[in-house]
Amino acid sequence: MTDTPQDTEAQRLSKRMAQLGLCSRREADSYIEQGWVKVNGQTAVLGQKVLPGDRIDLDRRAHRQQAERVTILLHKPVGYVSGQPEKDYAAAVSLITEANHWSGDDSGIAFKPEHLRGLAPAGRLDIDSVGLLVLTQDGRVAKQLIGDNSGVEKEYLVRVSGRLPENGLALLNHGLSLDGEALRPAKVGWQNQDQLRFILRQGKKRQIRRMCELVGLRVTGLKRVRMGRIKLGQLPPGQWRYLRPGERF
Repeated sequence: MTDTPQDTEAQRLSKRMAQLGLCSRREADSYIEQGWVKVNGQTAVLGQKVLPGDRIDLDRRAHRQQAERVTILLHKPVGYVSGQPEKDYAAAVSLITEANHWSGDDSGIAFKPEHLRGLAPAGRLDIDSVGLLVLTQDGRVAKQLIGDNSGVEKEYLVRVSGRLPENGLALLNHGLSLDGEALRPAKVGWQNQDQLRFILRQGKKRQIRRMCELVGLRVTGLKRVRMGRIKLGQLPPGQWRYLRPGERF
């Protein structure tokens, strides 16, 4: 498999594989160690460098291993942290149990304890935020959702209090900076009298709350309802389902 080069300099094979969306860099190193990667028909070695025009092929065993990895959609409730557990707060992954598996899941995938191995959040929600949280074993999914060049839309319903200045809505859409960096354009509009709908293509820490503070608003509730083409839908709070075969972000 080859792709259009972004540069013409040699780079580490694992980095190039991640750029091409074949796998994560960590997965690439594992596949190279197992002899599952070929460059221009020759078995690759760890640390090897490649040029943009080099052909990279993955062994069918790597493809089969990737196909067995699962991605889980959780409706995170308040009081759970997205990543590692913290003092007085459990990790969201602790909700991924057979008892919490949504009865409406029509993926056809049966729960197995090994689906918890290496399961990590692809994007975060604050302790006091709710909604769609994606947990995945697949480095390709994680890169697509939270990679440096990710352009996947994330949609939120945000309940606010306070008075928005005349130019406040325009600033929320484009014109604010955080951490000394201008934010990418967003799509922000009123959903109802006290609720805004945000659509973002980036994910700075507590970004929406901080954006609102800059225009005189205080967030009193935040719910993520969509990531790319995947919607929260009817998934109940505290329950989860598998990403169906054929579903794409």
